[in-house]
Amino acid sequence: MNKARLIPILIVIIVGIVLGGLILTVDKSPGNSPEQAADNKTMQLEPNQSNTGPRGGSYFSDNEFGLELTIFEQGVPPQFRIYLYEKGKALPPIAAKVSIALSRLGAPIQLIYFSPEADYLLGDQVINEPHSFELVITAEWNGKTMRWKMSQVEARLEMTHEMLKTIGVEIQTAGPAMIQSTLRLPGEIVLNPDRMVQVVPRLPGVVIAVNFEIGQTVKKGQVLAVVESQILADLHSQYIAAQKRLALAQTVYEREKLLWEEKISAKQDYLAAQLALNEAKIASDLSSEKLRALGVQPKVGLQAKDLTRYEILAPISGLIVTRTIALGAALKDDVTIFTLADMASVWATITVYPKDLSLIKIGQKASIKATAFDVEGSGIVSYVSPLIGGQTRTATARVILDNQDGRWHPGMFVNIELVSEEIEVPIAVPVQALQALRDWTVVFGRYGDYLEARPLELGRSDGKMVEIIKGLSAGEQYATGNSFAIKADMEKAGTSHDH
Repeated sequence: MNKARLIPILIVIIVGIVLGGLILTVDKSPGNSPEQAADNKTMQLEPNQSNTGPRGGSYFSDNEFGLELTIFEQGVPPQFRIYLYEKGKALPPIAAKVSIALSRLGAPIQLIYFSPEADYLLGDQVINEPHSFELVITAEWNGKTMRWKMSQVEARLEMTHEMLKTIGVEIQTAGPAMIQSTLRLPGEIVLNPDRMVQVVPRLPGVVIAVNFEIGQTVKKGQVLAVVESQILADLHSQYIAAQKRLALAQTVYEREKLLWEEKISAKQDYLAAQLALNEAKIASDLSSEKLRALGVQPKVGLQAKDLTRYEILAPISGLIVTRTIALGAALKDDVTIFTLADMASVWATITVYPKDLSLIKIGQKASIKATAFDVEGSGIVSYVSPLIGGQTRTATARVILDNQDGRWHPGMFVNIELVSEEIEVPIAVPVQALQALRDWTVVFGRYGDYLEARPLELGRSDGKMVEIIKGLSAGEQYATGNSFAIKADMEKAGTSHDH
């Protein structure tokens, strides 16, 4: 082979060697694959499949230039940090200008700009949880503009309307609601003194029967005890005598009237008979009223043993709370032998601390719940003490409770909730919609067929609704009802993770 023909062949071999070296050099660039080398202007990275940079972040490159995106949240709110590279070597943060357009489900696009900080670029906005978003990264370096795309999913679940209906999840729209600020105070159920009656014999005598004990319930008119009283015998005797005198006076009057009308006797005799009849009627009425005042029905023809028998009757229906009578005891007429309490209503006495005294008003609605029993009710504040006790340093208020069903018992300890104010808040959700996920309190926002956790900052609550200060906007849909089923499925699917 002559020299003229050999020279072109040598040139081809040399060119081949040079091109091979260049290809090997490109393959060694950080984060690039042959496919990316063909089209590295736009790169789509799926969750958990990002090219990893030296600092553990997502690495993006365009030939000689590269950047690493990280989320830093150690001791500070989460922020983006970007590190710059040229041919795999670190660049100062001033070498390039970078911005990010971040989009989330149900939220407007968030534009994030970066400024130099130490050896990195620091984003100017907090990256709120969950870190579920799509990014468009724009970088300007050496007069060249580069863009990359990235998506990341966290705390998100896909569920159709039919699936939600099957598990009993309801979808509501966030909006304003009335929040009742409540004051919770301790209290105790006590007897209503206005519905208590002290029973006295009203006649002296000896107790021959006692029919009820403390704690028993009696009805009005039942015989509490029986007393043998000589005074009652005297009253019966007076009544019987008065009845006989009345009958006699009535007979005399009718006779004298007839005689006077026939002009047989004088008018004076007739008038005297009429006067005697009136006096007999007065005496009879007086003797009968003495018996009725004692609860004894006046009768004629009683047996001797019944003349002294005095039955002490229950003046009201209620509970026997005290008893001081004993069989065989000699009673005075003014001693209290029973105390009856009408249990149809009771008091809930409230212990009011000085700082809360201004918040309690007569007429306030109150909810009462027993501490040790499943009993609850409601009432109205009827009294507030204007004074603070010298020893307890507390005041007292009370609520009158209906107790027709007998569920409230004196001595029960209760918690009383009072509505101190009622205000409208811009955004509120039912308490049942709240769930605990990681270290967040969340609701699950509804966006098309997707449900995604929305960490919340909460405000006031009345136990039914809770104010949302941050994390959910008016008009956004969210899951309520059996939202715990969404949480369970989300944790099972592993869509929630720590950074």
